[in-house]
Amino acid sequence: MRVFRGLPNAESRSPCALTIGNFDGVHRGHQALLAHVRAAADARGLPVCVMTFEPHPREYFNPAGAPPRIAMLRDKLEALRTNGVDRVVVEHFNHTFASQSPESFVERIIVNGLHARWVMIGDDFRYGAKRAGDFASLKAAGQHHGFEVEQMATVADPSGARISSSGVRAALMAGDLDAARGALGRDYLISGHVVHGMKLGRDLGFPTLNLPIAHKRPALAGIFVVRVHGLGDQPLPGVASLGLRPTVDDSGRVLLEVHLLDWHGDAYGKLVRVEFLKKLRDEEKYIDLETLTAAIARDVVNAREWFAAMGVNGMGHTGDTPPGSGSTGFATSATDRIR
Repeated sequence: MRVFRGLPNAESRSPCALTIGNFDGVHRGHQALLAHVRAAADARGLPVCVMTFEPHPREYFNPAGAPPRIAMLRDKLEALRTNGVDRVVVEHFNHTFASQSPESFVERIIVNGLHARWVMIGDDFRYGAKRAGDFASLKAAGQHHGFEVEQMATVADPSGARISSSGVRAALMAGDLDAARGALGRDYLISGHVVHGMKLGRDLGFPTLNLPIAHKRPALAGIFVVRVHGLGDQPLPGVASLGLRPTVDDSGRVLLEVHLLDWHGDAYGKLVRVEFLKKLRDEEKYIDLETLTAAIARDVVNAREWFAAMGVNGMGHTGDTPPGSGSTGFATSATDRIR
């Protein structure tokens, strides 16, 4: 999959089947849309192209009131890749982009910038300044410029409820990982490169992998049972803290810290994927490090008990994958194995 920051240059442009959206979370509704685009593209001999935005438009228009992010860009791109996308255009959402008229958007982006021959949009898609463009105007523009346009209806869950990013976000904010898993079709995950931290966990007897979080407001926060991919042949069981670490840090910086239950090694610089399996509790501020250490010890015990109940041994190997777990296709090379 090729990723472009902004519109591809002239040498990289060729006819494509296109869909446009934020794709925050790449949930089951997005997956159904992408499968439809993939099928249409194959029937026409075209590559699949997705245009998405950074930052999220709602973050641009209302930074303080924007909803928390479900996925970081790396995870969104990986999910798009595993759903059959050939190209992703990450468009910088700014004043110039937001001010385009619907007609300018079609001509500059869809026709001249991406050479789209077939376009699929969701039923809530709007484009151009003040969201003035809709399906009817895009359909008319397609007839004028020579590209096909289709619209996909909302995808619902078995109860009839709409599957949406807002629903996934609400589930994560409530700590309901089962509901999030149902809408995503996989365990919720965050990936990143392991960085050096304060080494406080090591001093307390619970060394951690530290992953910085790019967004100040992730949808999920608290203490969790997790498993980590990228450090061995099997996923490794652990317990994680995702949040602000109020007991030891008042900077407001969000960090993901993972203590692996039975693994020791050098993980600095490695790309790992952390899958969230169960929420244990909310993040708390403790009066001293002794109280914090006791709380971490209880979290470790609770995580071990959860893995034992699921039939997982100390190195994360199990005959059955925990319910709802799914792979997003991250490759693990030989250099990423335990050394």
